[in-house]
Amino acid sequence: MYRLMALMLLAGCVAAPTQVEGFRKPGVQMYSNAVLENAGLVGEWVQVAEFATAAAPACRKGKARIVQTANGLRVDANLCLNGVATAFSGPLAAVGPGRFATPGGEAWWVLWADMGYLTLAIGTPSGRFGFILNRGGDLPRDRLAAAREVLDWNGYALARLR
Repeated sequence: MYRLMALMLLAGCVAAPTQVEGFRKPGVQMYSNAVLENAGLVGEWVQVAEFATAAAPACRKGKARIVQTANGLRVDANLCLNGVATAFSGPLAAVGPGRFATPGGEAWWVLWADMGYLTLAIGTPSGRFGFILNRGGDLPRDRLAAAREVLDWNGYALARLR
């Protein structure tokens, strides 16, 4: 009996599992772009949207440059993620269709790319961040609507997209 009481006391001292704060609904399946051609990612990108909490400070939307090297893709980026300027610099290693290991440690999944590779919707399985990249000028409404729809379908809270 005393052992059971001691065990119950110890169990009460165990911390609850750490939950990652994110912008995706837990348990919603996430899908990367299975037909993505990695060469289509090469070039200069401008960040046009990010997920952020209501209290997150504003920061200038970022930029990304992806180049093809002898060893694969490389990214040099400074992105606004939840109101924080975040730098990425190093290999963008393909680990599956539309899935990349990044220098920041958290995988980037390309959830959607338009046919001309002018707009990308990128998320991460944890839901800690997500963003939309564009190139070639202003983001047309139809591509923004498509990116939003795919992010929503993958469980992202569109109310937090800015």
